[in-house]
Amino acid sequence: MNVELRHLRAFAAIGAEGTITGAAAVLHVSQPALSRTLEQLESRLGTRLVERTTRSLALTEAGTRLLAHATRILTQVDDALAEVTAGQRALRVGFAWAALGRHTVPLLRGWRHARPDAELRVFRPDDPEGALRRGEIDVAFVRSPSTPDRELASADLYLEQRVAAVPEDHPFARALTVRLGDLADRPVAICATASSTSVELWPTTRRPDALDVANADEWLTAIATGDAIGVTTEATAHSQPHPGVRYVPITDTEPVAVRLVWPRSATHPATDAFREHARRLLR
Repeated sequence: MNVELRHLRAFAAIGAEGTITGAAAVLHVSQPALSRTLEQLESRLGTRLVERTTRSLALTEAGTRLLAHATRILTQVDDALAEVTAGQRALRVGFAWAALGRHTVPLLRGWRHARPDAELRVFRPDDPEGALRRGEIDVAFVRSPSTPDRELASADLYLEQRVAAVPEDHPFARALTVRLGDLADRPVAICATASSTSVELWPTTRRPDALDVANADEWLTAIATGDAIGVTTEATAHSQPHPGVRYVPITDTEPVAVRLVWPRSATHPATDAFREHARRLLR
């Protein structure tokens, strides 16, 4: 099976752009030439990767699997070539919603002090675990539940309490604590980039309506204007203060585990050292 990097680059561009036309423009090749490269790849693999019609293009199941691998392989190749000419690149650390709250700055400053030889860059991808699989970051902090994974390893670091986010004029805004059931009569803002909250936190017999929002700014605005309340973790109260929002501890929900996740085949030589640094500081 003779698959070359040019085949993978062509296929990755098609997957990213969604059309032969767009991918050809990105790669600066003609559409017929790109189509021939895709046909060569499919022939050498013995499977169809793309379903094409005159109006649309969609990846097959095999194509979807290959795209994830191809993106990661190409990123690693580009990193290796860049390192030869420019030296070791920065360790790329991904944070999810609210980062690590009050722990964020001490973690990053501590690493800079302990390892001035290993530059670190911070990223905020919408899907940190997906970014790890694609080779776009090297380690990530997440709050999603841990599940068995052949590609990614993880370690629990610490637990965060859940808090309610309510408008400043809400009856609970000055309460010391609230219960989850107290919040069920108002819509709950659910952010697409946060994985720690859903209406499934409530019993099936008393679930609030969901108000879907796209990002943290929309989430805060929906709460501050009284369109919804929010349920999040204590890190948000530190990282996302807002003059129109009050955060109140919730007493009857399980805490949320903050995990560090990294590829089983490390993509940066400082991965193990950073993992140990985070473990020492956060456990």
